[in-house]
Amino acid sequence: MSVRDLIILGTSSQQPTRYRNHGAYLFRWNNEGFLFDPGEGTQRQFIFANVAPTVINRIFISHFHGDHCLGLGSILMRLNLDKVTHPIHCYYPASGKRYFDRLRYGTIYHENIHVIEHPVSEAGVVHDDGAFKIEATFLDHAVENIGWRITEADTRKFDSEKLRAYGILGPKVKELQKHGHLTIDGNPVSLDDVSHIRKGDSIAIVIDTRVCPQAVEIAKNAKMLLCESTYLEEHQELAYRHYHMTAKQAAQLAKDANVKELILTHFSARYLNVGKMETEARTIFPQTHAAEDLKVFPFIKE
Repeated sequence: MSVRDLIILGTSSQQPTRYRNHGAYLFRWNNEGFLFDPGEGTQRQFIFANVAPTVINRIFISHFHGDHCLGLGSILMRLNLDKVTHPIHCYYPASGKRYFDRLRYGTIYHENIHVIEHPVSEAGVVHDDGAFKIEATFLDHAVENIGWRITEADTRKFDSEKLRAYGILGPKVKELQKHGHLTIDGNPVSLDDVSHIRKGDSIAIVIDTRVCPQAVEIAKNAKMLLCESTYLEEHQELAYRHYHMTAKQAAQLAKDANVKELILTHFSARYLNVGKMETEARTIFPQTHAAEDLKVFPFIKE
C-alpha cells in the first residue's frame, strides 16, 4: 500500500514563533504529493521532516497573504535544482495571478521544471484525472481565499471468501474484472456477486476563514479536515474581526460536516500552549488533534 499521511511542516499564522514555523502541509497519498500553503521557511522544514521535496507534484495556494505563500518561490527553485522531471501543478485564486508570477520569478534562476498553472476563478471541480478529483470553494476571508477538497477514485474491493466459495482463483479473477461476469460449473457469476465498490476517501483543507456554509460543504463527510484554529473562544471577537475561526468554531464545523478526524492548525503567536485549542475543540468534536510542527498524521485506508 502506498503512503497515506499528512506531514505538518508548520503551524503558525501571521508570524512564526520560536517553536512554530509558518504554515505548510504535505499530504502524501497514493504516490502523489500535495503541498498546501507553503509559508516562509518551508524548504528548510522539509529537511527537518526528513522528506525530499521531490515528492511534490501539486501545490495549492489558498490566498496570497504572505504566511500562505512566501515559501512558494523557494520550493519551485528547489524542485528546479533537484531537476524533477514530473510536472508541477499549481492551483491558486485567479485574482492573485500577479502575486503568483512575482513569487515564481522573484529571483534569477534557469527554469528547467515544467510548471502547469491552474488559476481558479469559479467554485467547483478544478481537476479530475480519474485518480483524484480536486474541488475548490471560496471562503469568507478578507481577500479571495479558497478551500480545497481532494477525493480519490472509487475502487472495487473483492471478498476473498466469496471468491473461494465460487471457485474463482488466480487468472479467473482478472478475467472476471475484464468481462464483468463468468460462468463457473454452469453457474453465472458477476462482479457484484464477489465484490463491492469502495468509495474513495476525501480530505478537506479550510484555512483562513470565518464560519461559513461553503466551509461546511467542502468538508462534508471528509476522512480528514485540516482546519484553521487561529484563536481560542475567549478571543472570538478578534477571530471575527480578522476573518478567522476559534478552536470551538472549527470543532462545530467538523461536527456539522460529519468528518472523521479534525486537525487544528494556523495558531496565533499569542498562544504558547496550543493544547488548549485541542481541549476546547474536543468538548464538541472528540476526534480532534492540535497539529505540531513536523508531526505526522496517518490516514489509513479502511
